[in-house]
Amino acid sequence: MNPAVGSPAGAEQAVPASVAQAVDGDEGAVAGARSTRQRLLWLRFGVVVAAVALAVVMALIRSGSGVVVTQSIVTGLLIGGVYGLAAMGLTLVFGVLDIINFAHGSFLAFALFVTYWLVSVGGVHPYLALVVVVPVMFGLGVLVQRGVLAKAMSEPLENQLLITLGLAMIVENGLLLLFGPDPRAVALPGDHGVPVLGAVADLSRILAAAGALVLAGLLFLLLQRTKLGTAIRAVATNSTGAQLVGIDTRRIHLLTFGIGTACAGAAGTLVAPLVTIEPTTGAMFNIVAFVVVVLGGMGNVVGALLGGLVIGLTEQVGALLLPGHSPLLAVFIVFVLVLFLRPQGLFGRSA
Repeated sequence: MNPAVGSPAGAEQAVPASVAQAVDGDEGAVAGARSTRQRLLWLRFGVVVAAVALAVVMALIRSGSGVVVTQSIVTGLLIGGVYGLAAMGLTLVFGVLDIINFAHGSFLAFALFVTYWLVSVGGVHPYLALVVVVPVMFGLGVLVQRGVLAKAMSEPLENQLLITLGLAMIVENGLLLLFGPDPRAVALPGDHGVPVLGAVADLSRILAAAGALVLAGLLFLLLQRTKLGTAIRAVATNSTGAQLVGIDTRRIHLLTFGIGTACAGAAGTLVAPLVTIEPTTGAMFNIVAFVVVVLGGMGNVVGALLGGLVIGLTEQVGALLLPGHSPLLAVFIVFVLVLFLRPQGLFGRSA
């Protein structure tokens, strides 16, 4: 009798071998699936780059000026970085709390007025105001989550949408009562044009884009390299499983909403020298942030940053392709196409 089949000792040797083969097979399948996903991701990225390149060529043909097209590309990339930062906060909140926050743009407007107050009354440098604005907005986000949204998370989706929409109206009207309807502006000391790749970009735009990329990088490191980030990703992946391994999901919800609101606040401070400050200024950023989130994939933080760059380019290059129309027209054309062709977003996964 073959001892490997007929004896107990043989059985003990055979079972681990079969288990090892099964494990190896599973690992191979997982590696193969991961490799396929990466190839598909790079394919989609290549398609996006090709589409942007085609749009740039068409804009060059239509405008007949390489300088104008270069200016549009540089401006689009610079403003796209800020769009990406604002959208990262929005998509982070959705990915973890599963809440679509319509008040995100109003929080950005709130940060604009805090920045204006610090600059005009306190004499603070506009970008040094980040040191105050980010903690203030984080605290505001924690308070809103604890006092309002925590009770609404078990409610139907339409109730959550109405609550965040109501928050947006409260913030906007509160700013209107406190500061009035008159538009305001924040000037960056020493702002001037800087040559960039044959174009000219304002120093304020360059600093805003650089600040947005640095903050986006810090957020990515927080999510990928810290215990808090691991807990946030665990709750986003499986909230019930995270609770079973001892993660306090309510605390993670508070911190995540605070971080998302702080991202909106940081974006507001960075764009303060670039925009007219009004109580309704956040509405435009709210629309763009939602488009960016859908483009990058709901809950995908990295996709939000890439989507922000794409939307920034689309806005500026689209203005050359469709002169006389709103720059957002090209953005919404891209938005509708993505919804039809890939509803989960260019860099998102199928549900």
